[in-house]
Amino acid sequence: MSPTKPLDSLKIEGFRRLWMGIVVFNVGHLVLVVASSWLVLEMTGSPLWVSAMVGAPTAPLLLLALPAGAVADLFDRATILRTSAATMMLAAGAMAYVGFSGVDSPALLVGLGVLVGVGVAFFNPAWQAIVPELVPQHLVPGAIALNSASGGVATALGPALGGVLVANFGPAWSFVAAVVGYGAMLATSHASSSTTSSQDVDTVPVAIASGIRYLRFSDGYLVLLLLGSCFGFTSAALRAMLPNLTSESLAGGATLYGLLLGVFGAGAMIGGLTRGHGSRLFGRRMLPFSIFAFGVSGIVVGALPELGFVFAGVAISGLLWTWILATMNSVFQMLTPDWVRGRTMAAFVLAVFGILPVGAIAAGALGDLVGAAGAVVLFSASVSVVGLIALRMDLPVLEEIVPPVTVPRPHALGAAPPSSEGPVMVVGTWTIETEDDREHFDLVLAELRRVRLATGAFRWNAYRSLDDPSRISETYVVHSWEHHLQLEDRLDLKAKEIIDEAERYGLRNQRITTHLVELDVSSESGRRRNAPDINGPPARPEH
Repeated sequence: MSPTKPLDSLKIEGFRRLWMGIVVFNVGHLVLVVASSWLVLEMTGSPLWVSAMVGAPTAPLLLLALPAGAVADLFDRATILRTSAATMMLAAGAMAYVGFSGVDSPALLVGLGVLVGVGVAFFNPAWQAIVPELVPQHLVPGAIALNSASGGVATALGPALGGVLVANFGPAWSFVAAVVGYGAMLATSHASSSTTSSQDVDTVPVAIASGIRYLRFSDGYLVLLLLGSCFGFTSAALRAMLPNLTSESLAGGATLYGLLLGVFGAGAMIGGLTRGHGSRLFGRRMLPFSIFAFGVSGIVVGALPELGFVFAGVAISGLLWTWILATMNSVFQMLTPDWVRGRTMAAFVLAVFGILPVGAIAAGALGDLVGAAGAVVLFSASVSVVGLIALRMDLPVLEEIVPPVTVPRPHALGAAPPSSEGPVMVVGTWTIETEDDREHFDLVLAELRRVRLATGAFRWNAYRSLDDPSRISETYVVHSWEHHLQLEDRLDLKAKEIIDEAERYGLRNQRITTHLVELDVSSESGRRRNAPDINGPPARPEH
């Protein structure tokens, strides 16, 4: 896949409309964060209450990311965007009422902040997953880079705008600005509809479990999630310590801090427009190099407290931040089939952004011991170490990914049989006569196991017959007959090749497949329904 210009994706009307909405949405959201923190500070003067207010819009992510990802796969994603935006809009409106009415209730504000966080938790995976529906496949990386750039715009404008509104008009009008931001997304998403309608028969708990199994048994994801978590944790120090660094090392105040945030955001915007150039320049090493260089720029910020060095380091950090997150996000998008995309994107958001508060707290604790500059230097050095380790990791390369194409297999299983509500066990038996074939078949079975568990089975086993060692069986269990049919329709080309290779053994040696539906014998009603009558059939009436 050759890199494309990010701005090309703005030629697509649906994406352009939603992207403009997300820019206004992000700016309004950061205005709300600034205003709510300031209002709680005015009410209480307590650092604990302020930190609770700052954390409220992000805390629900830790609990709701995976359920929200499942919901994004089970229901219409545009509807989820609208519902989430409306929820946040109502919460911001309630905050404006608190501000205008003078109600002195920090607990109420924190509660409304949590409600905003619930909306954010459901909004994120649906927004991430809907992007490939809006643009052609070759434009997906550029569209994702523009999404990351929109975050840079918000970082550059949101806190500054929030500070100006709070200083000149008070927190209540800042909340009104947040209502406008959320309303912009509600309006733009209302004019859109998801191009896919899920045919998934899973419930939310089953969908969460199947999503976790998909990540576990599919290539590429776990190493990316580990890398994303390590980067999220170690990179948190730069932004978390920036206020203290501004005060301690640069002898500056709120104005300089806001300016540094703006510089970081400007760098992030440039990163969104230049990610493709970086990919062409660094090739396969784009991601590890970006992580390593982010750490180096952080070391410069912490170790060289000269205004010019700090501005340059912060700007470069912003650019590399977008390169890293846009690349990892794009890799996830391109690896994932649509049926599970919301869940994989939720896992990505949880791995990278869910760990950020933990990294920020750890950096703060270290800052109390060695100072803000020392904490930034040590954590940034850890980022560079993560980048060096990433050079040795077997990472998927965005430009080399062949997106999965779902190829439903022709099957003649038909409609669900009677009494098929319970789990279904599928048993496939092969007769493998030669030792050489058995050794190779063991390798095929290992791959077959990954396919079954990644696409919906929740249990898989292989058995060799004690009576005839040449007979080998696989068994896998799905939740229902409908789930079994669904599993068959989730197969991509690679999975189909693995199954076809296994079935070649069956064709040559008369493979036998059996479908078994669980019987309920755990209750009186189950015994009456399923057990044979030991007294024989009822007597026929005499005439």
